[in-house]
Amino acid sequence: MALSSPWVFSALNTTHSVPKVPHLHSLPPSSSSSSSSSFSHFRIRPSSHDDHADKWRAKISFFPSFLKNKGKDAKTIKEELLEAIAVLDRGADATLQDQENVDQIARQLEAVSPIKEPLKSNLLNGKWELIYTTSQSILQTKRPKLLRSVTNYQAINVDTLRAQNMESWPFFNQVTADLTPLNPRKVAVKFDTFKIGGFIPIKAPGRARGELEITYLDEELRVSRGDKGNLFILKMVDPSYRVPV
Repeated sequence: MALSSPWVFSALNTTHSVPKVPHLHSLPPSSSSSSSSSFSHFRIRPSSHDDHADKWRAKISFFPSFLKNKGKDAKTIKEELLEAIAVLDRGADATLQDQENVDQIARQLEAVSPIKEPLKSNLLNGKWELIYTTSQSILQTKRPKLLRSVTNYQAINVDTLRAQNMESWPFFNQVTADLTPLNPRKVAVKFDTFKIGGFIPIKAPGRARGELEITYLDEELRVSRGDKGNLFILKMVDPSYRVPV
């Protein structure tokens, strides 16, 4: 039976091939119409000097724009993001418009990330569930639904700089990797061991590498981007989990 590479490796968007094993597993801020309409009946009495009136018009028009562009907090944006992806089957049912919408909301969230150097944060530790991605190879959209991974997980340990990707039914494949920080948000990934069915180990080839940037992090949600531009959104499911050495 033809098999394909684990989801984790694909998630990091490496350009190299790997052993053939089964896959592992922004609505723009809505402008407030009320803020604009609150000035709709404001009348400026024309002065004898047109330039003076123009200056006042400019000042008045500034306020609605300021209110419209006022940033939302992370909690509000997270709610919008989770609502947007809830009906997309982790991205498998997303249209191009859906992908653009989710990406736009994700970028708003990235802009307000409370953790600026995620590789120095203990919030990164633990087991995360992949709830959305644009990577079709991870989503396995070319397979019948019955042969797609039901759930994908990724675990990271900051202290040991280790990562592990896992899939649930029907394959239960895993892969582990060493992480090398490139900057406070980005790591190079070198895979070392694949496990077929979670048990049969296969040594990863030296070319099995990739990169991953963590663009948003809090105690509940993580947003990451791979070196080929794919977007990954994960939720924390077990902060106590540690990657096997």
